[in-house]
Amino acid sequence: MTAPARLSALRRLALPVVVVGLGLGLGACGNSGLTLAKQACSHINRSIALLHESDRAPDQAAAGRLQNQAYDELRLALPLAAQAAYADGQWQSLMTTISESNRVPETTLESALSAQCVEADSSVFGQTPPPPSSIPPPAPAP
Repeated sequence: MTAPARLSALRRLALPVVVVGLGLGLGACGNSGLTLAKQACSHINRSIALLHESDRAPDQAAAGRLQNQAYDELRLALPLAAQAAYADGQWQSLMTTISESNRVPETTLESALSAQCVEADSSVFGQTPPPPSSIPPPAPAP
């Protein structure tokens, strides 16, 4: 492995550690989990847009630059998602999905990230309504 390739690999490994550390360290800033999840989703949505733009790039070099920008944008969402998960466990899956981006291509994660961001954008007061139940309530005590 060449020195530049080694340095690039080291940066890709170090970035998630630093980002998660910053996310957890800044977790006491007082933002709600929903607000933080929405902020993370703004980065995710930009990342997905860049990824789609790379599909229409005129050449491989431009596509590669756009894909790198998309990856960087997605990684910016990680500390926000970590803070959201710390504030409200319902966002744990968002953080976990983003954290997989250093091992799994973003195109594979796109549908999960999009669905999680739809949930963040449609949540009311940080809570998703429970599913309807077909179980009757308990009988009153005599």
